[in-house]
Amino acid sequence: MYDCMETFPGLSGSRQQHLREPCGPVPRASCMMQARSHPAFFSPLPYPDWGPGSHDRAYSIDTQSSSSGSEELLPSPPSPPPPPRTYKPCFVCQDKSSGYHYGVSSCEGCKGFFRRSVQKNMVYTCHRDKNCVINKNTRNRCQYCRLQKCFEVGMSKEAVRNDRNKKRKEAPVVVAAVRSPEVPPERYELSCEQEQLVDKIRKSHQETFPSLCQLGKYTTNSCADHRVQLDLGLWDKFSELSTKCIVKIVEFAKRLPGFPSLTIADQITLLKAACLEILILRICSRYTPEQDTMTFSDGLTLNRTQMHNAGFGPLTDYVFAFAAQLLPLEMDDAEAGLLSAICLICGDRQDLEDPHKVERLQEPLVETLKLYVRRRRPTKPHMFPKMLMKITDLRGISAKGSERVITLKMEIPGSMPPLIQEMLENMDNAEELSPAPVVCKGSGSADLSDTRITTASEDTGDGDAEDVKPGKRALDGLESPPCLAVPVGQTSLAPPF
Repeated sequence: MYDCMETFPGLSGSRQQHLREPCGPVPRASCMMQARSHPAFFSPLPYPDWGPGSHDRAYSIDTQSSSSGSEELLPSPPSPPPPPRTYKPCFVCQDKSSGYHYGVSSCEGCKGFFRRSVQKNMVYTCHRDKNCVINKNTRNRCQYCRLQKCFEVGMSKEAVRNDRNKKRKEAPVVVAAVRSPEVPPERYELSCEQEQLVDKIRKSHQETFPSLCQLGKYTTNSCADHRVQLDLGLWDKFSELSTKCIVKIVEFAKRLPGFPSLTIADQITLLKAACLEILILRICSRYTPEQDTMTFSDGLTLNRTQMHNAGFGPLTDYVFAFAAQLLPLEMDDAEAGLLSAICLICGDRQDLEDPHKVERLQEPLVETLKLYVRRRRPTKPHMFPKMLMKITDLRGISAKGSERVITLKMEIPGSMPPLIQEMLENMDNAEELSPAPVVCKGSGSADLSDTRITTASEDTGDGDAEDVKPGKRALDGLESPPCLAVPVGQTSLAPPF
């Protein structure tokens, strides 16, 4: 009896003393019943039942009481956030560091440069005394000295290799997590006619434009390290190659389905409007980012400075920037040929006699390119719109090129080569050729179905097409214009781009 009283520490001393008074000869069970029926002592208790488990309930009372008391305490103020982590400036170029990469504190630029150089076993050349100053502003001027400084400050080749091996091991896990067996990728099938169109355009592109791997590169030391207004030696070579390139572009155009069925005037209009665009697309597809060079079809390889001095001038940086944007697309010969054909056969060109026929010829080209790109890249549905929007960039660069033609005429000592003069003559009024954004007319859906290429400045009214024909002035009286008189089978002229 006394033992059970000890389980109620909440009772006052007088009550515990009263309950401890002997119960005489009354049996233990009777004493318990008397205590249970006593109203004076047990009515205030929240748990009047002394049955089994009373000890546990008493213990829970103490616990709840202590916990409720702790809730009345004021909470401690939150600890201050840790200070932001800072790194020493990049050991290579002193730019802001993004962390420790390959053993040293470095910026993202030097990290990526070192990784690419090691993974591809790049060999660079210094055009000075192999002691160039490498800092934030000059780090891109000499790749040789930049790589040497990476090694000097402690960047590790082994760290690059280990990082690459780690990513290779983790790659299957990532692919398995992303790919869902329940949702198979959508299949894109080309019809027999579309397959034949792809094969024909691929063959036409390859036969008029050899790939980079087919060429034997060679370089020249002419004005390789500093820009000048115009290097006459490079200009003579460049103008010769440009003439050959135009011949090959005309040959490519005459092989396109439906192009020979257009009127001679419309063929000339389309070629003049798209010649520079296709020329730029071709030269940019032979861009080598590691050396920052472009290669012509005879193997001549020029760096950025030499391209500037050869005649590109202020157009140079625009062309190299566009070339860098083409790299992620990874276009093959069929895609490059189809994109060139879409640039050429475009119904929004000014002075066309039958623009609707040109549009009808363009529609199967766009549809075939869409299906071909998506069949080749089933997991990248946005690659086709990105590829198509490059036409906008080409038109912008072409407009800049028209301005360059005007200034170039004043820099060269003689006259412009006749074929270049003929193909680019309608670009003399540069202010009239501001690039209009390319619009894809169709259903407006994300897959760009039923799409044709046009520009926002397209004239939808009747207009007076007979008043102005600037593209035909130099060709009046010519029964067979020189730019269209090139035999399709001619192979004596090697294309430059």
